[in-house]
Amino acid sequence: MTISDFGFRIAAAPLRNPKSEIRNPKSENALRICALRAEYIGTIGPVISFLQNKNPTLAHRICDRSYLPEAARFAALEDLDWAFGTMGTHDKARHLATLYLEDLGDLIREAIDPHFGFSRYAERLGSTATHFDEIHATLQAPDTLISSILSKILEQKIKETTPDVVCLSVPFPGNLYGALKCGQYLKKHHPHLTVVMGGGYANTELRSLGEERVFDYVDYICLDDGEAPLLHLLEHLGGERPAGQLKRTFARTSGVVFYHNATAELDVPQRETGTPDYAGLPLHDYLSVIEIVNPMHRLWSDGRWNKLTLAHGCYWGKCSFCDVTLDYIQRYEPLTAALLCDRIEEIIAQTGQHGFHFVDEAAPPALLRDLALEILRRQLTVVWWTNIRFEKNFTADLCSLLKASGCIAVSGGLEVASDRLLERMKKGVTVAQVARVADGFTQAGIMVHAYLMYGFPTQTAQETIDSLEMVRQLFENGVVQSGFWHRFAMTAHSPVGLDPVGFGVVETGPTFGGFADNDRWHDDPTGADHDLFGEGLRKSLFNFMHGVCFEFPLSQWFGFKTPRPSVPKDYIKKSIRHQPEKMPRPTALVVWNGPLPAAAIVEDDEGEDMAELIFHHRQHEWTLETSPELGQWLVDVLPMLQIGPHEPLTFQALQSDFEEARMGNFEELLASEEWEHLRENGLLVL
Repeated sequence: MTISDFGFRIAAAPLRNPKSEIRNPKSENALRICALRAEYIGTIGPVISFLQNKNPTLAHRICDRSYLPEAARFAALEDLDWAFGTMGTHDKARHLATLYLEDLGDLIREAIDPHFGFSRYAERLGSTATHFDEIHATLQAPDTLISSILSKILEQKIKETTPDVVCLSVPFPGNLYGALKCGQYLKKHHPHLTVVMGGGYANTELRSLGEERVFDYVDYICLDDGEAPLLHLLEHLGGERPAGQLKRTFARTSGVVFYHNATAELDVPQRETGTPDYAGLPLHDYLSVIEIVNPMHRLWSDGRWNKLTLAHGCYWGKCSFCDVTLDYIQRYEPLTAALLCDRIEEIIAQTGQHGFHFVDEAAPPALLRDLALEILRRQLTVVWWTNIRFEKNFTADLCSLLKASGCIAVSGGLEVASDRLLERMKKGVTVAQVARVADGFTQAGIMVHAYLMYGFPTQTAQETIDSLEMVRQLFENGVVQSGFWHRFAMTAHSPVGLDPVGFGVVETGPTFGGFADNDRWHDDPTGADHDLFGEGLRKSLFNFMHGVCFEFPLSQWFGFKTPRPSVPKDYIKKSIRHQPEKMPRPTALVVWNGPLPAAAIVEDDEGEDMAELIFHHRQHEWTLETSPELGQWLVDVLPMLQIGPHEPLTFQALQSDFEEARMGNFEELLASEEWEHLRENGLLVL
């Protein structure tokens, strides 16, 4: 069954035979959709095709607002010309088509399956599920239309592949119930199969697992990187390894849950894990939707991105709100740029897609530099985005190089825009530094998304308002284009969760019941009432992202009295203007990311010989006039600085070449107009 078949059946099946599928719709919204069932049945096929980018001309009919039936989701529709005026008809149509699907999703939740979600199925059941009772009881309930469709797809795959082992990946709470439902079906209809579960949810939530009923649905649960645990498990199933020598694996024996991790064998190195394999996936049937108009969030669901990891873990690994004690953060192991480009080329050949999302916790700037140089050296056409730290090593020159290699967007944690709290978080950055780095990306033409946080332990109302003022200025000055406020959540494996008293908060639960153990409830006796600020922060940010309401007093976003901001109104403007000039380090690479010039000797107005170097760029051309000696040196040295099979010159090597050619004082060259023009047109010091 393809994605198109699945989407069509979910949306259309209950409408084709409402008496047998829809149980007692009561809301006006559900009744309206049922009344319009003929319109939904007539449009669902073309809409699915449109969202698969197979029927693009339908965008015009969708946008005229006379083609799609509209229910409750359209009532809260923002002004489309305001939100999508610069994006075009196709994007507007995808947003409308997404709302159309969400209307059908609302009907399904009300009258067919209360747990349904297009990307999050029964997410509530998996969130803070310290006890297994509710999940277990729900799994025992009769199948719904949705779970029946899921089972039929699973049965079809089992017949096609005839596996001995089935692995269920559960990255998020919204994937848990669906995975266990699959396990339940396999246990009932294919009891000879071994069912294994792993993924991000298990890695963070199930490290203290003691609930034996989970193993009614799966046989084994593996933690952290799966290669070595799965290899060991396959050896065990083949009779070649005792259970006691498994790696990071939970299993049930005689009704008791055991954690097996006695092997001394190491994990598979990242360089040996191989290239992700997309074979067998119906990539051309995936839907490209636009749920909300946040520029960065649309990248997650708009189009299809190949996923690739540059480095295992986080090179920083200190943030106090992060799971820095767990392997997926703690163990840092970068790959080489050459190996990454080999994998990029292999994935492009396999999928035909040139878009990449590097899914690192924080992509290292040095590795990104080397990767960008290798992409340009191989003349690969790729489009990519990733997550970063706003650290000072992301210079304006590095941002320009990343742009040239195909980078379109970065996201990074500004978190609480307060230097006191950033230091307490151990972010290793200041607000001024974040502004300068973000401005460098923006000036290079790379979109910047800021993760924003409120409610960090001991955060005061004054700091919350000051953070909002910082955010307002970042958008007003065009430094950041996208953002999202997250409420701080305390987790068991973060420094805050491990030592709440040390961070000024009091843990209040929940009580561990043998299943999930990650979320920590807490009181913040010295901080503000953080719940009050959420809606005002979100509403103001939505307007700032659209370039409006910068002049509004910040108090206007809240329905209660707030302190006046104490941040100077030009703080961000001054921060981005203050770019401290430093002599490049001797080992910095010097790269000419431009065309080689056409050179000639001409006479100036006084009859003196001058070198004229004409540079033809893709969109423009410019001329550099200089002395014949310097012109000849540039003609000789620029090919050595171009990205190619040779090793790039270092700053020290360039200086040595200049001085050995008896060109004079190198520092005078750095202060010259010629050097300035070259820097403005593609000369990068990295």
